[in-house]
Amino acid sequence: MKKFAMAAVAAAAMTAGVAQAYTQGTFSNGVVVPNVIHTGATATTTVGLINQTAAVVPVFWTFFDQDSNHVTDGCFPLTPKDTHAFVWSAASGVGLEGKRGYLVFAAGLPVVAPTVANACQAANSAAQDPAALISASAFQVDLAAKDVAYTPVIDGPLTITGDLSTMGPDNLTVVAGALQVPAGPDPVSFSMRYYVDGVVDSGADTRVVVWSTGSHKGTHTVNMYNDAQERKSVNFKLDHAELDWFDPETIVGRPAAFVDGFIEWAPVAALPADYTPAGGAGSLFAVGGSVFTYSVINAPAFGAAQTILGAHL
Repeated sequence: MKKFAMAAVAAAAMTAGVAQAYTQGTFSNGVVVPNVIHTGATATTTVGLINQTAAVVPVFWTFFDQDSNHVTDGCFPLTPKDTHAFVWSAASGVGLEGKRGYLVFAAGLPVVAPTVANACQAANSAAQDPAALISASAFQVDLAAKDVAYTPVIDGPLTITGDLSTMGPDNLTVVAGALQVPAGPDPVSFSMRYYVDGVVDSGADTRVVVWSTGSHKGTHTVNMYNDAQERKSVNFKLDHAELDWFDPETIVGRPAAFVDGFIEWAPVAALPADYTPAGGAGSLFAVGGSVFTYSVINAPAFGAAQTILGAHL
């Protein structure tokens, strides 16, 4: 691996994202924001949505916890050419400060010509609108740190079974903008970037996001590489079924010299011995699924958080 300054690597990774199988920046019947959290109005995930449908669109949203349990939901109308600012700290309701999860935004299928007044009626949540054209972008805002970090949004189309207003762990089965993991033995692997300084939660730190539609919970044996092509086999544990936010600096057995590099993870290569199935029928390992990874790197040299998509084969 040729050695680059981390800032250059971050910039290259972001611009290279268009060549990956991930799909972002398009219009479809819904989106997923895979990592959402707030600790108050000054530190929150914010989402901006655009409607290019030539009609009013009812957008039903659901917040799931890290194990894909339904927590809360709502709805808002989007008029043609409308832009809507969705601020999680304002929309979440009470008791969700510091609770990490993910958001699904899905366009409902109107049973009658919708208006702003009637778009969110219960009948419109019974099915998805295949003709709807909505898109979204997201950021993690931290006013105290004067930082705004890019949060990747996974484009649809979304495949959802059941009513959009009562979604549970089984309802979202496919997100077209994520990597579709084959159910068979075909190799799939992610290269997840890290940059640390050897001191946990001080100086240079990385958090890796893993999101999927089926359970990935368990201890995974992976190859970890540094920027000198050196390899070490280590383990990392994903504690939740469908959304994890882990610190590669805490991986036991990581050589001290491994401060800049990537983790190579093949999620369907082997079932972890301590694997925990999803609450419903979905399993990343048994029946395939949609999966998405990215890294958030904080370093004094950056002066702000940098987001790097997890490249995949």
